[in-house]
Amino acid sequence: MNKAVLLVVDDESTQLVALSGYLKKQGHTVLTAENGNRGLEQVREQPVDLILTDMRMPGMDGLVLLREAKALNPDIGVVVMTAFGSVEDAVEAMKAGAEDYVQKPVNLDQLDLVIRKALDRRNLASENRKLKETLEAHADFSQIVVGSPRMEEVLNLAGRAARSRVTVLIEGESGTGKEILARAIHLAGPRKDEPFVPVNMAALPENLIESELFGHERGAFTGADRQRKGRFELAGGGTLFIDEVGEISPAVQVKLLRVLQERSFERVGSSLTVRTDVRVIAATNQNLEQRVREGKFREDLFYRLNVIRILIPPLRERKEDIPLLTDHFLRTFGEEEDRPVLSVSREAMHFLMRHGFPGNVRELENMIQRAVVLAREELITAEDLAPGGRNGIHTPDGEPSDAFTEQVKTLEKRLIRNALDGSGGNQSEAARMLGISERHLRYKLKKYGLK
Repeated sequence: MNKAVLLVVDDESTQLVALSGYLKKQGHTVLTAENGNRGLEQVREQPVDLILTDMRMPGMDGLVLLREAKALNPDIGVVVMTAFGSVEDAVEAMKAGAEDYVQKPVNLDQLDLVIRKALDRRNLASENRKLKETLEAHADFSQIVVGSPRMEEVLNLAGRAARSRVTVLIEGESGTGKEILARAIHLAGPRKDEPFVPVNMAALPENLIESELFGHERGAFTGADRQRKGRFELAGGGTLFIDEVGEISPAVQVKLLRVLQERSFERVGSSLTVRTDVRVIAATNQNLEQRVREGKFREDLFYRLNVIRILIPPLRERKEDIPLLTDHFLRTFGEEEDRPVLSVSREAMHFLMRHGFPGNVRELENMIQRAVVLAREELITAEDLAPGGRNGIHTPDGEPSDAFTEQVKTLEKRLIRNALDGSGGNQSEAARMLGISERHLRYKLKKYGLK
């Protein structure tokens, strides 16, 4: 079980002593309070991960404590303890944002499970929020917008990977935002204040790749008129992002493998060993496993790179994100072009939902930017999105577009219902679970007639 700072609040002294003693034996740091007012003071005075509070107490009861604690720290977890049969209390607490509830007399095995789940949810939410805040502050968050379950999984995995220095392999088609995710992992981790150095293997001539990565000495080859540091040295202490790693030649693959294994290298034209402390994040739009089978990529290097593997799905497989991305790009380019009130017509959105987006998010971004510039009215039409006519629309593999749109609506409604059920009807919590704003959730509820 994750070890945490727990606050137990109960006006029954026997229960308070028994629970706090048990939780201390489990390795937690335990604070206690005999009433809600004292519990709230504890929350104000020091960091608390999770509150376990009795529901019925004189003065400030558990429900009021829950709401006040959440107002002070929205991330704090709360588990309520209710007398047997007080289901109404538990339901009301869940609606107010409680993580879970347990019935009295408390079953300790059940309590362990409830605490573990509550702490896991809290940690996951904290990781996701940290990564999102990092993206919003330092990168174009829209390119990995979280509106679909698959992208939520991507962000969860990226958030956990950010805490360590292990090598990460990001896979995805061109235009899905691999470098944006790599930069976010760097900025959300302990090396955020150190350099983030990107290098694209596909953009370099083959004879210069080794020099770019490892540097060279003066006179190492024709044109080398001075010593030059490579990307590994420039990224010292930070992160080296190697994009299109599948394009590296077999000879350079050997040297890259050595750096990952021994954390040292020599500049081209030098016998002096240079030590390096660099976290490597690699990316590719190729199937490296297939290239290994074909003998074009070293198997040992693949396994060195493939410590944590993150696959960014193409936009056509996460169509739920298209409306959110579209709104973001409209705001961004609307402000740039001094046209901040633009919106997309229903027909234009239908056009976007039918499009296959072989260029992924980058293609959608370019499409919206062009439409913002060319649109004659404040409402963007399908013609603005495809000025050359609709013959250029790409629908994947003959998929019936109208049926697909209905499938997206059905999926969206199901996700919203699941989130509302999981949050006990709390719209703020449901919106957080879905990764959208509460305003956007209210719009969807009204649109689909959901309650």
